Amino acid sequence: MLYFLVPVFNEEGNLGVLIESITSAVPEYSKFYVFSDDGSTDNSILYIREHFKTDNYIILGDGNNHGPGIAFNTGFEWILNHSKDNTDKIITIEADNTSDIGILSKMLTISGLNYDIILASVYAQGGGFDQTSFIRKFVSSVAAIIMRYFFDIKVQTISSFYRVYSVDIIRKIKQKYNHVIEEKGFISVVEILIKAIRLKASIIEVPMLLYSKKRIGKSKMKVIRTSLDYIKFLFKSKAKF
Repeated sequence: MLYFLVPVFNEEGNLGVLIESITSAVPEYSKFYVFSDDGSTDNSILYIREHFKTDNYIILGDGNNHGPGIAFNTGFEWILNHSKDNTDKIITIEADNTSDIGILSKMLTISGLNYDIILASVYAQGGGFDQTSFIRKFVSSVAAIIMRYFFDIKVQTISSFYRVYSVDIIRKIKQKYNHVIEEKGFISVVEILIKAIRLKASIIEVPMLLYSKKRIGKSKMKVIRTSLDYIKFLFKSKAKF
């Protein structure tokens, strides 16, 4: 079983293309769709209910805005409680259509070679951005360099949402740390990666082009706030991990 875990926050304009792309992708697999709503105030939830044509989906969330980390953790917890097989896979992906669903088949094939996590990487050879600001790329690159140095991370991309996880590695993270994710913000995807690395997870990157032009509306990530989150995470987590 493939579980698609999609955090959603005011993505009404992007959900039509997203739903079409994830429901038509890799048709040879059985799929279940977990939408973890982070307190959307637009018609995102109504849109999912009206346009999702199957009953193999669920919408999670308490109606409040907590941050993507809480949305991810809520989704992971639900999947762990419902997955019946440790060979199940979890695909996490942005709701704004910036990730290339076309590489998912390749990611799943590589995952089948006993890798715990497959990262879609804009920094791997062959990956890149179609459009993004210099400051966003600069901050992302500097943050990645610092995190790789302090936490001995060997991969290039540490903050991408688009990943394939084995359910087994998520279960091991839960057992070791009690929570899959504790951070509320975008730093949460770095947190879970570090936890997996400390558990000796096998991780590999697949090059991806990030299609920012496909996004309707602005990115939800705030550069200054996220930069401060990286700094706070660095000081409070170095000893923990």
